[in-house]
Amino acid sequence: MMLAMNASSLWRAGTLLAMLAACDLSVAADQLAVAPLVATAKRAGLRVLSGNHLALATDRPVRDGDGVSDLPRLFDEAFEAWSKHFGLDPAAHSQWQAFGCLVVDRERFRAAGLLPESIPDFTNGFCDRNRFWMVDQSNPAYRRHLLLHEGVHAFTLTLCSLETPPWYTEGIAEYLATHRLEVNTDGQGSSFVPTPIPARAADVEQLGRIEILRRLRATGNAPSLTDVLQSPATAHHDLRAYALSWAAVAMLSQHPAFAKVFASAERQPLDQQFALRLTSDPLWNATRATLDFDAFTDDIDYGYDFSRSSIDWSIGKPLRASQRIAVDSTRGWQNSGWSLTEGQQVSFGTTGRYQIGTLPQENLPAMALESEADGISLRWYRGRPLGQLLMAQWIAPQASSRGQPRFVVVATGANGIFKAPTAGVLYGKVNDPPGELADNAGVLDIEIRPAP
Repeated sequence: MMLAMNASSLWRAGTLLAMLAACDLSVAADQLAVAPLVATAKRAGLRVLSGNHLALATDRPVRDGDGVSDLPRLFDEAFEAWSKHFGLDPAAHSQWQAFGCLVVDRERFRAAGLLPESIPDFTNGFCDRNRFWMVDQSNPAYRRHLLLHEGVHAFTLTLCSLETPPWYTEGIAEYLATHRLEVNTDGQGSSFVPTPIPARAADVEQLGRIEILRRLRATGNAPSLTDVLQSPATAHHDLRAYALSWAAVAMLSQHPAFAKVFASAERQPLDQQFALRLTSDPLWNATRATLDFDAFTDDIDYGYDFSRSSIDWSIGKPLRASQRIAVDSTRGWQNSGWSLTEGQQVSFGTTGRYQIGTLPQENLPAMALESEADGISLRWYRGRPLGQLLMAQWIAPQASSRGQPRFVVVATGANGIFKAPTAGVLYGKVNDPPGELADNAGVLDIEIRPAP
């Protein structure tokens, strides 16, 4: 959570200013001097940990191996990544610093004058300009994430004059705070590695965003992208809003259809017109954005790869005769190029083998796993054998129903016959987690034909 500043009004002073980079120290919001806050913390007997860009005061007792002493260094490493995202030269902002409070006992900080009464009663964290507070966490990974989340707020408020709608304000903080630790090559210590879409649940313990989105999908409560972009500030008292805001920023930042237009919007004033400026861009495709967001949240998993899961939504030709199509094992849902009518019966048959990942072997080279259209029962994913052919249609339920727009599987396996539940394109893919497509190889040949 953060306290928005009015400094972004500087951007609206004229057309010339609007052409400048969105993030620039010359138009930064008022920053608080850190040195007096550090002195106050030390007089109060608080422990102060310092790096180039963070002074962190805490009443948490010293405990070996809790990772707290590493937080300023990791913050400095994250600062480099944040600068790169917004097109800033970190050397030009080498003097920028935030003051953070890692809090166990709030009363101790209040007594020291380091937690003013004007600050709202926050659950986990709160940021005001380049000063933030965070409640200590039992989980080191979540403690780091919370620190970096509030750090992004401090960065964007003061270096970018940020005053954007809440979905971007919180979404970009979640996006840029997500990371893993990688052991250094010399075996000494570990470094910050940005992973906006985490590859493994173990890297983001206790965060649970992907699990929240899955639950929303399973219960029919996942909102559309339009709903997310219009979410009020009050929504972010709920963890679901943070998960959805992260999902929106992740898709717009990484999807090949939106990355360019989104990056362009981020180089312009980060004010209350941000969403309008984004959706008014000539390159913005609202229909596609809606479809892609629904497809992303429906198929979401760790390591989700937008470059391999980007979907061709074009309308296919009517299927009136036998046709051959190929399904690439390295990609997600693929447009067959052929469209079915509602109730049309289709038969299909398959040929071919493909690699569906590798099986690690201790002290031996990894062994390639091969599959045919029926899949392999060595491992199952989402209730079906790994590598199994899935064919589906995109179904958008009526607004009055509880269903959600999604791919509905109409046929699986090596051969069979099915009836199309709706009019529309036939899609295909092999069953594999979206984060594990890169180690596949080969295609599956399929013949589809109208059945009597």
